[in-house]
Amino acid sequence: MTQSIFFSLVASACVVPAAWAALAGKLAPGMRFWGLLGLAVIGPLTWLTVRSQGVWQTDFATALWITVAATLVAFTSMAILAREGWRLAAVIMPYMAVLSISAFAWESTGSETSLPLSSTWIVFHILVSVITYAVVTLAASAACAGFLQERALKNKQPTAFTRQLPSVTDCNEFQFKLLGLGELVLGIGLITGIAASLSQGGPAFQFDHKTTFAVAAFVVIGVLLVAQPKSGIRGHQVMRVILSAYLLLTLAYPGVKFVTSILLT
Repeated sequence: MTQSIFFSLVASACVVPAAWAALAGKLAPGMRFWGLLGLAVIGPLTWLTVRSQGVWQTDFATALWITVAATLVAFTSMAILAREGWRLAAVIMPYMAVLSISAFAWESTGSETSLPLSSTWIVFHILVSVITYAVVTLAASAACAGFLQERALKNKQPTAFTRQLPSVTDCNEFQFKLLGLGELVLGIGLITGIAASLSQGGPAFQFDHKTTFAVAAFVVIGVLLVAQPKSGIRGHQVMRVILSAYLLLTLAYPGVKFVTSILLT
């Protein structure tokens, strides 16, 4: 077993216990919750620190690990700041476990390339992009939780799983606050992307797949934020739009990494 596979396995193992506890309905604010969440955060963050070595790795496995680490950090912040934010653990933690196991599975597959962090604009753009994806991941999780909760109430068949989710009202509040934040940060990311390109002597706007998907996501989120208060759309309609925006961002970041480091190698 190579060193990278071993560390990746350990990082994945750090996330799984919190996912299992969330699915079993055994996560609630307290020592167990914060201990398992802390373990889930520390594992991927430590592995990313070890593997980065001062450069930005651009392979698919690293993209997945960055997604896991950033989302877990964002969720931890949400759990601290929002009274019922911890309840999204039932949706987020299993998803993070799936991504962690996927990252482990792809650890030794594809090409390994790196990007020197030679410009402050590049560093800032990368940071903003990662934050954007993490925030929109939380928004998509809140939309899914709200849909599941609303369907259970409509069918009058709540389950042990749906009882640990936030209320429909809380889910709606979370998803639109997170989308608003995501839209703001995504806008900053597009601006810093232009600045980073210009700092490297490139064009102001590059019409590549990543940029196209990111701009499309920005438009979709913006339209939803403007139209929802006027149209009153809710439930599965909102979830579909949010998941569409999330899919566009997924294609822009890990999707492009999958194509370039796996399919084209």
